Amino acid sequence: MTTGFAFTPEQITAYNRDGFLLIKQFCPKAEVDLLYQTALEDDAMRKNALDLNDQSGKKTRLSLWFTPGDDRFGYLTRSAKMVTGVSQLLDSDAPVCHFHSKLMQKEPKVGGAWEWHQDYGYWYKNQFMFPDQLISVMVALTPANKANGCLQVIKGSHKLGRVNHGFAGEQVGADMVMVNNALKTMDLVYCELDAGDALFFHPNLLHRSEANLSDYPRWSIISCYSSQSNLAYNESSTAWNVPVAVVPDEAILEWEAKSLSEADFLKKENDPALKETGWEKSVPVK
Repeated sequence: MTTGFAFTPEQITAYNRDGFLLIKQFCPKAEVDLLYQTALEDDAMRKNALDLNDQSGKKTRLSLWFTPGDDRFGYLTRSAKMVTGVSQLLDSDAPVCHFHSKLMQKEPKVGGAWEWHQDYGYWYKNQFMFPDQLISVMVALTPANKANGCLQVIKGSHKLGRVNHGFAGEQVGADMVMVNNALKTMDLVYCELDAGDALFFHPNLLHRSEANLSDYPRWSIISCYSSQSNLAYNESSTAWNVPVAVVPDEAILEWEAKSLSEADFLKKENDPALKETGWEKSVPVK
C-alpha cells in the first residue's frame, strides 16, 4: 500500500493546541482536477443535492452520504494518506471508521452563510461518547478565500468543550455569548485554502463561513471520521462503526471508479428524525 504521508510531532502538537491543522497540497493538481470534474458531472451527486437556506435566503447545496464506495470520492476518503493522517490525530488506537462525507457547493453570488457552530453541537444528538475521537477533513476543490466565504475558526476554541446550541432561523448555532467571549479571548483565523489543500479540524472547534459574494465558486469535500471505540447510541446509519477499507493513494487517479449512484445519500424522507426536527437543523455545514 503506497503512502508517504505522516504528520510530524510538531504538527500533531499544533492540532491538539489549536484544534485544526492546514496541510498544503494534500491532493496534487491532477487529483483535485479529477475530483472537481466528478463533482460537476456525476448525475447522482447532482440529483441528491439538498438546498440549505441561510437567514437572508441565500442557498448552499450539499450532498451527503455515509458509506465510502468505489467511486472517486470514496477512494479519497479511503486513501492511505487520509486514513493515516486521521488515525494520528484521533485520541484512540482503535480502527478508523467513516461517519459521513459531504460535498459543499457554494455558488457565486448565491452561496449562503453559516452561523458559528461546533460539529459536535450537532453530533451530540447522535450520542457519540467521545468528541476527541471524531474529526473532519475538508479538502478544497476550488480556492477558498475571504471573498467567497472560506471557513473561519476560533483558534483553540475546541478546549471549551461542547457549547450550548440553539436554533437561529433554519440553522443550529452556538450560544453567541460564549462565541463572543471566545472571540475576545482567542484568535479568529480565516482558513484560506488553495484547491487541493486540506484542513483537519476537531468537532468542538467553533467555526462559521460567510456568504459567497464573489464571482467564483467555493466547493469542498468534507469527510468526517470516528474511531471504532467511539460508540454512537443514537445513530441510525451503520458506516460509523465499520473500519475503513483503506486503498492506496494512487487509487484516486488510477483505479476504475464507479458512479455515486449506489451511494447511501442522506434523504429527508427516509429519516424520521430529520422529518421531525427539520433536516436543515440536523446537518453541520460550512
